[in-house]
Amino acid sequence: MKVVTICGSMKLKEQMQKIAGTLAKEKGWCILQPVFCIETTNLTEQDFKLLSEEHFKRIELSDAIYVVNIDGYIGSATKKEIEFAMKHNKEIFYHECQN
Repeated sequence: MKVVTICGSMKLKEQMQKIAGTLAKEKGWCILQPVFCIETTNLTEQDFKLLSEEHFKRIELSDAIYVVNIDGYIGSATKKEIEFAMKHNKEIFYHECQN
């Protein structure tokens, strides 16, 4: 079974959650996702740093990443995740679509 971490902008969290479910069901992959915080206004800089470190650990533990790219948007954080995955020889899949 392939372990895959979903990567993408937090603006796309609803789409990422749907895609994660589809990949688990159709591909049989074990999907790791970012932590989707309901309220981000109460998070400190330290909170964001910890969440980022946790996400990079997910990538490290994965066989691959699955980049959700809707309407051609890949932000700076996702670019760093892609670079990290490449550095660690992870397979990279892209989900590209237009809304």
